[in-house]
Amino acid sequence: MISRILSLYGLKFNPFRSDVPIEALYVSPPVRSFLRRVETGVADGGFAFVSGDPGNGKTIVLRLAREHLGTLPDVTVGTIEHPQSRVPDFYRELGDLFGVPLSAHNRWGGFKALRTRWSEHIATTRTRPVLIMDEAQEAPTQVLSELRILASKDFDARQLLCVLFAGDARLPDRLRTPELMPLGSRIRRRLHLEYASRDELAACLEHLLDAAGNVALMTPELKTTLVDHAAGNYRVLMNLCDELLAAGAERDLPRLDEKLYLEVFAQPQRPKPPTRKR
Repeated sequence: MISRILSLYGLKFNPFRSDVPIEALYVSPPVRSFLRRVETGVADGGFAFVSGDPGNGKTIVLRLAREHLGTLPDVTVGTIEHPQSRVPDFYRELGDLFGVPLSAHNRWGGFKALRTRWSEHIATTRTRPVLIMDEAQEAPTQVLSELRILASKDFDARQLLCVLFAGDARLPDRLRTPELMPLGSRIRRRLHLEYASRDELAACLEHLLDAAGNVALMTPELKTTLVDHAAGNYRVLMNLCDELLAAGAERDLPRLDEKLYLEVFAQPQRPKPPTRKR
């Protein structure tokens, strides 16, 4: 089905799926500015975070950050796959990411081994290793506190890691709690993703269609309708477009238009309940 859709509409890839090639992703000016600021953290370390409601673009920011930082010379990027882990498993995952054999029963040994590895990396490359944690609002408080202590040295005068957190609206609230205030006060670079404007959604849609190879896939009227019904959410917009693309291919339509939108998303009229006679 996918290959048929691509050939029918002359697309290099499906521009509405989550696995869009990294070079085709839409990068808004605020995101581009944030990524530049995160890049400076590779030199001096510290914490950064991106937050926002689901569908506002956090995953895109993380993909772009991992790809860009991974291309910098001598930079090691690790991604936490299971933020809900308790401290012992968190240390195991860190050891696996950075090639340090750790014992779950010797936290001090693991603490010392990781810091030694990171310090040696800084001494030879002058860059900090990078750690990315998605869904950070799910991480236990003890893990976040452990990471703060693990990443700092010389009474917090030096940072051994560049850490990028991402999470929904619960993350900023958690970082303001007394238990995590020491970590929250150390975050230097922040990006809060608001709901997108109509112009931002339209620019994203045009960019993706152009990158996929068929900017005329949709009529201008359909593009306007989709943007108006996306509720400022990139994920909602992509889901609507993906549904229409599949429906258009099923009908062998040469182009997607408003008529198709009405056929696919029109609300069926419910029959009125019969009135009772007295």
